[in-house]
Amino acid sequence: MIRIEDYAPVVGQATIDELYLLAKSLEGKQVQNINSTAVGGGVAEILTRMIPLLNELGVQARWDVIKGDEKFFGTTKKMHNGLHGVPTEISDDEYEWFLEINRKNAEEMSFADIVYVHDPQPIALIEKRAQLGKNWVWRCHIDFSKPVQSIWKFLAQFIKLYDAAVFSAPAFARKLPIPQVLISPSIDPLADKNKDLPPETINSVFERFGIDRSRPVVTQISRFDYLKDPVGVIKAFKIAKKHVDAQLVLAGGGATDDPEGPIIMQQVKEEADKDRDIFVLFLPPASDVEINALQRGSTVLLQKSLKEGFGLTVSEALWKEKPTIASAVGGIPLQIAHKYSGILTHSIDGTAYWIKQLIHEPEYARKLGINGKQHIKNNFLITRHIKDYLLLFISIFHREDVVYLS
Repeated sequence: MIRIEDYAPVVGQATIDELYLLAKSLEGKQVQNINSTAVGGGVAEILTRMIPLLNELGVQARWDVIKGDEKFFGTTKKMHNGLHGVPTEISDDEYEWFLEINRKNAEEMSFADIVYVHDPQPIALIEKRAQLGKNWVWRCHIDFSKPVQSIWKFLAQFIKLYDAAVFSAPAFARKLPIPQVLISPSIDPLADKNKDLPPETINSVFERFGIDRSRPVVTQISRFDYLKDPVGVIKAFKIAKKHVDAQLVLAGGGATDDPEGPIIMQQVKEEADKDRDIFVLFLPPASDVEINALQRGSTVLLQKSLKEGFGLTVSEALWKEKPTIASAVGGIPLQIAHKYSGILTHSIDGTAYWIKQLIHEPEYARKLGINGKQHIKNNFLITRHIKDYLLLFISIFHREDVVYLS
């Protein structure tokens, strides 16, 4: 069991003391997080790590997951894609069923002093506010800088009922009648996915999957999701492979609220076309050590997303001092300063070019990795994230004393 004091060697004792001081202002208050899945994806991962630490600091934090059926999650996946700008149509019947599921969940739930709702799936729970009061915050983890307008209009009617909205990057801010707060996600440096691993553990994972560490390895860790562009990764690799002798690893899993995962997985296998240098690995949720080892043992790491709310796999890669190539979308440019702490790309050809360059220039790649880790340490660790959350909760309870700049 990791305790808050265990982070002191990483971030300094002063940071830990500050967290305890802030938490005292929330003594006796309850904070409730609500999302749509307990397994898979960055939101579930963050909450799994953060809830115990908040409780240890003295904040009464809990986490609830809404229930839904195939039709509901099919509709919310359409919402997800549409908010990312993918042309999508949702029928009146699907919207009605979405509201019906939210209302059923609301009747079965009890609500805390602060209700912290994550993403679109449980957004309509806010309808209970008229009956219950409470303090409500909506937290959006996705990139909706260019949303499908019909979907945005539907969701906006609920967002404006919250006390505040939280986004991961400045580009996601919208014209809203409520305060908007910028809080970037984070990684946990002490989690199994990010902690240091002995060389024998790394080697054993590569041996298990039949990957040759004597040759360069290019890896992308992500859910098998259209917006993570795994097919585009394979295309970029095939171009780069004309110039470098390398292997590609596409590894990840799915989320319980994402019905498209198996379809994308099949498309990836078809694009790989039985190439023996392409390894497509579907990893179960409890594969943190395997993911960690694959990242640490790789030569270059990728995150070639088409759209991205933030992309925690970028922070994970940089934390391991690995040269990282990622798309310049969503919150990724907050994590990478181009040609200093990593590489930002805009196309398949650009990704292929930088794969080739980083394999051919290992010293430059090493310096990118060193700079990348320092940037993540300064900005994207869980202790900073907890501090931001504590300040947000304090401001909600004392918002009559807070002045928001428009």
